[in-house]
Amino acid sequence: MKLHKILLAIIAAVTSVGLLSSAQATPITGMLNIGGTATFDTTSLTTAHSATFSDELVLGGNTGTFAGFAIGTPVVMADYTFDPSTITDGLWSVNGFTFNLLSSTVVSRSATFLSISGTGIITGPAGFDATAGVWAFTSQNAGGHPHSTFSFSANTVAAAPDSGMTLVLLGTGLMGLAAFRAKFGKV
Repeated sequence: MKLHKILLAIIAAVTSVGLLSSAQATPITGMLNIGGTATFDTTSLTTAHSATFSDELVLGGNTGTFAGFAIGTPVVMADYTFDPSTITDGLWSVNGFTFNLLSSTVVSRSATFLSISGTGIITGPAGFDATAGVWAFTSQNAGGHPHSTFSFSANTVAAAPDSGMTLVLLGTGLMGLAAFRAKFGKV
């Protein structure tokens, strides 16, 4: 009779944890495109190390979670040091979503063109999971002016969620261990 109570307690615990874990937040998916004006610390993109931004707006071509973002929605962007790579919390924020930059790599640069890529984490309003993302930043600068246009796109990297199978396997193993102990524990 005691084994029966132990097994029921284990089943109840595994079931309740399984139900709690199934009430997860929604992952952030898709791509967001942003554009505007960048002001660099030098007039040549060959030697530039950082940028400040103005006139940042949501562009078209957005997908997933960002598909409903209106073109022209204002974006808030933080100053950005890309050489050397610098972690930047809140690199951009729009409609309750924020991109926290973790790393950046200069892919290509010339006096008038700059391409950077990297990784980061996108967070959202309540109900959304923080989601890993990859991003690309490009800027074109004509005639050696410190101001140039830029485009930034972030794509989420969705991990495959655990459907609760780990907890089911753990619970099954614990029940088997309890049954084994009950049967063979008294020697």
